[in-house]
Amino acid sequence: MSKFNASVYFGTPVWTNEVPEFIKPINKVADKYINNAKKALRPAIKERNKIYKKKLGDFGLSNHSVSINQDPETKEFVEYCGNRSYEFLEWCGFDLRNHSLHYTEMWVQEFSTKGAGHHDTHVHWNTHVTGFYFLKASERTSMPVLHDPRQGAMMTKLPQKDASKITHANEAVHYKVRPGTMVLIPGYTPHQYPVDMGVDPFRFVHWNITCVPKAISNVTSAPRT
Repeated sequence: MSKFNASVYFGTPVWTNEVPEFIKPINKVADKYINNAKKALRPAIKERNKIYKKKLGDFGLSNHSVSINQDPETKEFVEYCGNRSYEFLEWCGFDLRNHSLHYTEMWVQEFSTKGAGHHDTHVHWNTHVTGFYFLKASERTSMPVLHDPRQGAMMTKLPQKDASKITHANEAVHYKVRPGTMVLIPGYTPHQYPVDMGVDPFRFVHWNITCVPKAISNVTSAPRT
């Protein structure tokens, strides 16, 4: 009996790389943004302590900065992320000649040092590229978990033969990261961060990029050299 030819279509592309050169400079920039985020969170923490009559601190919370991509100190990093995002979309097969890339947001966040920081599964709508760059992480921190974005596949899931292996039967993939790890995914990819235990610091930069037809584009594009 002749064998069938095996092909895979409609897969979800994921780019990962180790980019250690930005760890030190971006951590330095991130410090001031995270400190401001912590200050902004103090009233909410104080109110929560009053409600529960306990000093919970930032337990279960995440310090989320304002946008950092307009900061002059992040210029080189922003350009790098924009260029890699462009290359990612080109590699996927998209024709970008009549489109420009735009950051819709780029921020840094740090999970609670008391533990329980997390993000439930979500997607970023109207986004073509979602990226992460990890500044502080270890084997004892949270990690990005990517989920199968195909609704039809999710509706007809069967048990896996071997959950220790990554196969076409996987519903989710856990990515172990360390400082300097960069991850690029399509914006439609559901992702989450499981509960962090607060044992080691967990900090990362998160950005979203969308492509806009040049005919209607009137804002600053994501840099590309």
